[in-house]
Amino acid sequence: MAIKILAADVAAKIAAGEVVERPASVVKELIENSIDASAREIKILIEEGGKKLIEVKDNGEGISGEDLPLTIERYATSKIESADDLSHVHTLGFRGEALASIASVSNMTIGSRVVNSDHGNRISSQGGVIKQIDPVGIPIGTVIRVENLFFNTPARLKFLKQEISERRQILALVFRYSLAYSQKKFQLIMEGKPVLTTSGDGKHLAILGQMYGFNDAKLFLPVDFNEELLGVRGFISPIGLNRSNRKEMTFFVNGRWIQDVSLSSALLQAYHTLLMVG
Repeated sequence: MAIKILAADVAAKIAAGEVVERPASVVKELIENSIDASAREIKILIEEGGKKLIEVKDNGEGISGEDLPLTIERYATSKIESADDLSHVHTLGFRGEALASIASVSNMTIGSRVVNSDHGNRISSQGGVIKQIDPVGIPIGTVIRVENLFFNTPARLKFLKQEISERRQILALVFRYSLAYSQKKFQLIMEGKPVLTTSGDGKHLAILGQMYGFNDAKLFLPVDFNEELLGVRGFISPIGLNRSNRKEMTFFVNGRWIQDVSLSSALLQAYHTLLMVG
């Protein structure tokens, strides 16, 4: 067979699969963008498990009108400028792929306003193609609406799990970020109902209480360890409070959520002989 270069729209849909696996993937990328924009408040709206609507609104630095069209261009980013910058990245995002990938498999609207601007701007796209750019009156910050996720890739839509499963994934994700960034106010609304709200006062106990119940949360043991080049902070459970799987283990490294076998194994080893088998 002859070798051919893929059409741009086909390549974009394929590449999107590396970033956007399910609605929770979209929520993760948008939350991280809000954090990188120094937002103090992040509000997330979810409808139909994220398939119909994912909206993330923040009060961060915003995006200028000139830069707004670049947000859905692949490899367009404000986070790095050269390969040398990769050795000291201080932001969660830097590849310039997330918004472009999400836009290519959804109907996306981005509205944003920067400080010292008397109005914001809004851009609408369908399948990654810009349809409209308009001035709009909005508060300082950014609001991104992702509608009809995977409308143009039915195979991906078919393999999404049931709505309740997708909602659980999103709730677990937002819970993790609200703990790691307890100084930021998070609000998660699903199907019109608030399911997680944090105050942004930096107090973890209230957040843990919402997820595990306040009686269990009060039993958690704080961890605070510092050396010259390393600091470890967090919470662990007492021996009598445990689960039969590793899903409740959450690790953030330099503010980035990671899943790493060596870390989870090390944590289990620390409890070795103290937990029942299984």
